[in-house]
Amino acid sequence: MSEIPSPFKRVLAPLRTGVAAALSETATSLRAFAARRLPLVWLLAIVIGGIVAMATILFREAIGLVQLAWLGTASEHVVSAAAGIPKIVVFIAPVIGGLVVGILLQTIQAKQRTFSVADVMEACAQGARGLPFWPGITSAALTVVSLGSGASAGREGPVVHLGATLGASICERFRLTDSARRVLLACGVASAVSASFNAPIAGMIFAHEVVLGHYALSALVPIILSAVIGTLATRMWFGDIAAFVIPEHQITSYWEFPAFALLGVTCAVVAILFQFSLIATDWVARHITMPTWLRPVVGGAGVGAIAVVFPEVLGVGYETTDAALKNNLPLSLMLMLLVAKTAATAITLASRFGGGIFSPSLYLGAMAGGSFGLIAASVFPELASSEGLYSILGMGAVAAAVLGAPLSTTMIVFELTGGYTLSIALLLTVAIAYGLNQAIHGHSYFQRQLEMRGLFIHEGPHHRLIRSRKVMDFMDLPGPDAEPERHDPETGGPSLKPSDTLETALRIFDAGGHARLPVVSETDPGKIIAWASQMRALRYFNKALIDASVEEHR
Repeated sequence: MSEIPSPFKRVLAPLRTGVAAALSETATSLRAFAARRLPLVWLLAIVIGGIVAMATILFREAIGLVQLAWLGTASEHVVSAAAGIPKIVVFIAPVIGGLVVGILLQTIQAKQRTFSVADVMEACAQGARGLPFWPGITSAALTVVSLGSGASAGREGPVVHLGATLGASICERFRLTDSARRVLLACGVASAVSASFNAPIAGMIFAHEVVLGHYALSALVPIILSAVIGTLATRMWFGDIAAFVIPEHQITSYWEFPAFALLGVTCAVVAILFQFSLIATDWVARHITMPTWLRPVVGGAGVGAIAVVFPEVLGVGYETTDAALKNNLPLSLMLMLLVAKTAATAITLASRFGGGIFSPSLYLGAMAGGSFGLIAASVFPELASSEGLYSILGMGAVAAAVLGAPLSTTMIVFELTGGYTLSIALLLTVAIAYGLNQAIHGHSYFQRQLEMRGLFIHEGPHHRLIRSRKVMDFMDLPGPDAEPERHDPETGGPSLKPSDTLETALRIFDAGGHARLPVVSETDPGKIIAWASQMRALRYFNKALIDASVEEHR
């Protein structure tokens, strides 16, 4: 066999080296891919997406069945159906629903409340833990009864919690890292939002923006897979239609943009007042002593009384929101519904009915935008667009301000309405409303709920980690042959307990200049069960910060 000529050798040698280097790099990447168990994460993302989508469909259908018992329809045309039944039925339905919810809260729900998005954010901050399966299922069932009987709230928040609960429960069967567990929890959220709104892009962004709090590339693929599966399932079941079918809207003149900016200010005021109403009503309810079972009954009577005059406040309110988008509501009614829906939703949530705030935020935004549009048209009839266009912009602005999710909310409005041509105006109103709400409240409504529980996730990972990690995570246990030690609380100086937070431990170390402290039993303060050192605590904290940074940027 003849030898390869020298010129060819000079060409082939670098080529072989390049191919070998490429193969080596590929092999290294595949090993890292497998070591992080990403194939399993991707597979579980698909499974979670399908399971959550089916649960979302069942959730929506179950609400319709409860509604069918007293309204005679399982559709979302609640207002039309309520017009054909006696007023006493409209009043009594939320009361009876409240009685059922109250009894179930007191007998089967340990925390005596239902769950929503804030609980998912808390669980994500704790490594996708804290979402037990059966309490999550019973919470969804309570929300079905609540919304089916006419409680004024949204179904999307409870669906998000249901999706996250199912995703977290599936994670329990596999030994996964906290970062992988958080991603799969977010997959459940993405599928739930996508299936609920028929909006896959919005579901994907919502999971990143609200739940994960970052846009790591490693989380992108599994979350997208879940969002796609959730959307496909709901489209096969309900059909490929947007939540609101509206006529074409277009901006009449670029001279309207000052009006759009003023609309953003108006929507910020609506969002701020809505949150203050929720907070104040909840504060009042907490200071009234009554049995748990009675709270939803009293709340149901309040909602029913409002619904007798304004049946538009019943349920999620999509029919009324759709009417505003189609220019079918008069100015006086929209202004009155702003007050009525705010009151009904505040009473509903303060009374411990199940439900969320997403649909009410869209509703209030549509009413505020439609009212603003009619007033603008009366002042500048040649320049103003239809009130339906302003309703679309108002939906996005109020919801973004309340939820603290401007990107996903903007995308949800795009996908709900198909109104991509309104993007510039929508972004302007959303930005102004969101910014002003941040200036007044400093955080979203969900973050405010978490702050009431002592969790400040918006302050950054260092605050979250130092308050969520415990002494038991880094303490040194004695060997099997170690002699039992005792600690005298009177003369032995300070000590720690396994349940103390890392923040507490570091403060005690610093206050007395201690390098090492005993860890005593929770039940016997004189029994030393371990030791904790300041350097080990600091190393543990630094490693947790590095891990959090890697997770957010990988």
